[in-house]
Amino acid sequence: MNFNHFDERGHAIMVDVSAKQPTMRTAIAAAEVRLSPGLLAAIKGGGVAKGDVLGIARLAGIMAAKRTPDLIPLSHPLAIHNVTVDFEMDEPAGVITVRCSVRAYERTGVEMEAMTGATLAALTIYDMCKGSDKSITIGEIKLLFKEGGKSGVFRRNVDGNA
Repeated sequence: MNFNHFDERGHAIMVDVSAKQPTMRTAIAAAEVRLSPGLLAAIKGGGVAKGDVLGIARLAGIMAAKRTPDLIPLSHPLAIHNVTVDFEMDEPAGVITVRCSVRAYERTGVEMEAMTGATLAALTIYDMCKGSDKSITIGEIKLLFKEGGKSGVFRRNVDGNA
């Protein structure tokens, strides 16, 4: 197997993408936050003591996507053109699904930016709600979709498989 983040001596390197042609890159990632249905209702109704949970989580996700190269070693700094963070709520199940979408006209993909944004938005929900419920869990962080570049389109099936 060829590992492109290591040189012939086994030293970690940043992959050289300078010869690649820029293309429009899009990625969508998701993270799942599980909490009590009552707490989810409080979030929806604006009744959490720390304030607008989803509004702050949205900002955290956007900021995190933009800061991915500062957080993930060997990640390329990218000129990101768009980041969105949205939330789907399943109140009876007590689940918030965070979706982060990132777009850039670049030489390398934006999957890590989307996954970082979704993850940090989920962590922010936890942080803002931990005073009310310490049993909150974060899981199922995954890439849902990507396009652009030579590897083409990836779309996760409804059943969660690639």
